[in-house]
Amino acid sequence: MRFLLSLQRQKQRGRDGSDKRTSYHHEPPQQAKISQEQHSVLINCHINKKFLGCVKAFDRHCNMVLENEKEMWTEVPKSGKGKKKSKPVNKDCYISKMFLHGDSVIVVLQNPLITGK
Repeated sequence: MRFLLSLQRQKQRGRDGSDKRTSYHHEPPQQAKISQEQHSVLINCHINKKFLGCVKAFDRHCNMVLENEKEMWTEVPKSGKGKKKSKPVNKDCYISKMFLHGDSVIVVLQNPLITGK
């Protein structure tokens, strides 16, 4: 086991012994840093939902604790036989606190209302 760990450490370091790992593992993503200063962010997820609110805590895997969130999604109502196609409906709800798993996060953006000023 020690041998495997030492091989893994050697792969992470260059021939000159310098550590070539990216700063991503040591520094949090910039957008998440900004959001911790009480700015809101827009998070787009794989489940076709968007979250707008403040990030309270996060880690390098993009797992996040969110506060004062507005969850937004679009639903297409089912249409029966012979009925016209129904239009998609935008829906939203308020969530005071939630945990968001990092696997579902696609992108984290600054709130467009704040960045436009």
